[in-house]
Amino acid sequence: MKKNSAALLLAFWISNVPAVDGVSLEIGRGTRELNLARVGAQWDGSARWHDVAHYWDLSFGGWSNGHGTVWDLGLTPVFHLEKPDGGTYLEAAIGFHVLSDLDVGTGADLSTRFQFGDHVGLGTRLGGYDWSVRLQHLSNGGLRNPNPGINFVVLRLQYRVH
Repeated sequence: MKKNSAALLLAFWISNVPAVDGVSLEIGRGTRELNLARVGAQWDGSARWHDVAHYWDLSFGGWSNGHGTVWDLGLTPVFHLEKPDGGTYLEAAIGFHVLSDLDVGTGADLSTRFQFGDHVGLGTRLGGYDWSVRLQHLSNGGLRNPNPGINFVVLRLQYRVH
C-alpha cells in the first residue's frame, strides 16, 4: 500500500513539473585536485528586468580525487546578464547544495552536508547551445567550523530545449 501511494504521489508531482527549458553537462577541476562532473536541468524564470533574466538550475553530480566520490545535489537561481539578441553573457548565482559525505578526500573535511554554492560565469550562446566557464565556491557560509570551502573552475555546455 505504501509503495502504491508513493508511486501515485511521484506521478502527480511529475505531471505538475513545468517543461524543462535546458539540459547541461559540466566538468571541472577543484581545490586539492578534485575532479567534478555534473548534469543539470534548467527552467527559465518568468520575469526579465531590462537585460537581466533568471533561470533555475537543478544539478546532480560528483567530485572525486581518486579517494571515493562525494555526490552533490544542488538547486540554484541564476541571474543572467545579456542583450536580448543573445551572444556573450555574464551570470552570477547563489544556491543550495546537499552532499552525500563530509569527507571529500582532500584532507580537509567539511562540517555540514548543507553547503551554499555561489558562482560567476562568462559564456556565449551559439544557436541552441550555451558554452561557459564558471568560477564556483562551495562552503557552509560559516554555519559550523571547520569551513574549509572548495573552489572549482567549471566548463559548461547547455542545450536549450526551447
